[in-house]
Amino acid sequence: MRWEVRISGLGGQGILLAGYILGKASAIFDNKNVVQTESYGPEARGSRSKTDIIISDDDIDYPYITSNNVLIALSQDAYNYYKDHVCENGIIIVDEDLVKIEELPRKNVRIYKVPATRIATTIGRRIVANIVILGALCALTSIVSYSALEKAILDSVPKGSEEVNLKALREGYNYGMKLLAESGGFQT
Repeated sequence: MRWEVRISGLGGQGILLAGYILGKASAIFDNKNVVQTESYGPEARGSRSKTDIIISDDDIDYPYITSNNVLIALSQDAYNYYKDHVCENGIIIVDEDLVKIEELPRKNVRIYKVPATRIATTIGRRIVANIVILGALCALTSIVSYSALEKAILDSVPKGSEEVNLKALREGYNYGMKLLAESGGFQT
């Protein structure tokens, strides 16, 4: 199986860290082949940011996305810019408080709305919305195992923030499972 995931939003939302954690979880703890690339504006905070992660059971011979299966959009600008790059039957996961779906992508895609920032705020740290969305991604797609994400988070986040990040992962996963149940239990 091969997954091409684009995580996008604004600089300062932890987009690159989320991609790093997803890549590490997949490569080191789930034993997959992984390539990650990054792109962000020169302003860093507040400009468009994205990271692309290719996860595969087979060798990866080209390091760039060619058939984007999954788009995670944590900002309106990211959704508007990247929504039409998702392949037929792909998945879009958005932070429903930051992205309004006014215009649907041209292709047949499934859209999941996760209140990642709201969940992170109830945990007490708005900054962990990126980890909430990784939990939802795990539940909705099984791209990566939950235990691999836990290990990658513990190995990647600043000391002292492990507990809040693991809680964010758990809450995002639980919300993703709720969305999955509401959609009839379909998982890719």
